[in-house]
Amino acid sequence: MADIRPVTEDFAVAPQLAPSDMAEAAARGFRLVINNRPDGEAPDQPASAEMARAAHEAGLDYLHIPVVGGPQAAQVEAVRQAVGSVDGPVLAFCRSGTRCIVTWAIGQAIAGERTREELIRLGRDAGYDLSAVLG
Repeated sequence: MADIRPVTEDFAVAPQLAPSDMAEAAARGFRLVINNRPDGEAPDQPASAEMARAAHEAGLDYLHIPVVGGPQAAQVEAVRQAVGSVDGPVLAFCRSGTRCIVTWAIGQAIAGERTREELIRLGRDAGYDLSAVLG
């Protein structure tokens, strides 16, 4: 299994996952997998359709919300709504996990769900520096 980094009880991020990781993600209690990586970003990454198929076979919901560069408002809101609507933990992945936690954290900050200080601490605890993003 990939390097899953818990951020909160209901949200975790990871670097690139493989289709074979979906069964283990389901066994760990995740309910939804969000792929923030655009198809074709690297020649060796699995396509979103392949990841979706594996997630569904494992009993997981799956969303592809590709983020190129910095997250746009629609992507931030899509992640925020998805995480907020699931009854159970969400696992988001991209190449390194950075786009996932940044997109999530911006949504949390905009919605006023967490303070900047709390988000920076949660990011740091998961191995990400969010201080520049949440300026």
